[in-house]
Amino acid sequence: MSRYSRRSWIKKNILIASSGSVFSILPNKSLASRRGNLQLAMHLNLKDNDRLKICQQMGVRHAIAGAPFRSIGRDQYTAAAKKMKDDFEEAGFKIAGIEGHPVSFEKIKLGLEGRDEEIRNTNAAIKALSNAGINMICYNFMAGLGWYRTTFGMPERGGAETSEFSYEDSNKQGLTEWGEVNEDKMWDNITYFLERVMPVAEKYNMKMALHPDDPPISPLRGIARICTSAENYRRIMNIAPSPMNGITFCQANFRAMGENIYDLAREFCESGKVFFVHFRDIEGKARRFHETFHDNGPTDMAKMLEIYSRSGFVGPVRPDHAPTMAGESKESKGYGMTGKVFAFGYMKGLMDARNIAYE
Repeated sequence: MSRYSRRSWIKKNILIASSGSVFSILPNKSLASRRGNLQLAMHLNLKDNDRLKICQQMGVRHAIAGAPFRSIGRDQYTAAAKKMKDDFEEAGFKIAGIEGHPVSFEKIKLGLEGRDEEIRNTNAAIKALSNAGINMICYNFMAGLGWYRTTFGMPERGGAETSEFSYEDSNKQGLTEWGEVNEDKMWDNITYFLERVMPVAEKYNMKMALHPDDPPISPLRGIARICTSAENYRRIMNIAPSPMNGITFCQANFRAMGENIYDLAREFCESGKVFFVHFRDIEGKARRFHETFHDNGPTDMAKMLEIYSRSGFVGPVRPDHAPTMAGESKESKGYGMTGKVFAFGYMKGLMDARNIAYE
């Protein structure tokens, strides 16, 4: 791809937008006409040998990794990315993407002094990861708090413990150290970010997969959240109408928004905007919900897998949050391994029964 400046990229996209050729609900026929291929993936750390071994035993070969850039200089990013890729391959895994911000990111999200340095670091990380053959980053724009729950001890089936969010309880905790941040400010911040990062993502073919706000409610303890509806996602896609500007389709968050997640998954997949899937379920809506086992929530999980496949999605699918089961540390808080073993088995059974391709 030829080199171009951020100014020329913005000018190009203004012309695209004025012509009406922006992100729309119309399907990409080349994607909709082919079967997808779901890559079973797990968030892995090379230091956790037991988890690595269990994934190998389950036949899960795709890793979602965290980038090792937060405590090193930009001049070390390239070597660190290559080493991470090589180390995962030696352990028997292909890195399907990075989850979490590859560098410090909070000043970007809050619009604070120093965000330009974080953007320079982000762009350097994109280049380093791409040069190592890693081409997807799952990031979020949850300022100040990240994903948030009010309790982790709610009983699920058989006494397993799961997480719950209550908007009423969150309000009792008051404002964060950041005080009140309004939605206009958050829209300005994400626009500033996209205009400076998306040209680099295009240049290096890096899929930027934006995760929904979790919970998708605004404001949360005084801080506005904007990744809270399908309408807002369409707006974000149109701020930077780039093939690299896409979505982590976290089913439970879109369900919490009150969206029809079957229609929405089909729309976003057929438009080529889904780069990563978080496969999980909840009971409830944004103001109050709790996590469920993958087979114990209201969503037709088999239908979701079928939609991804039939709508042409090709990429990693990760079973996300699962209840803490007997014998696991309560500190796992949704990231224990036993529930994930169950989830992978459940997913494989559903896909085998419906002739859905996966690897």
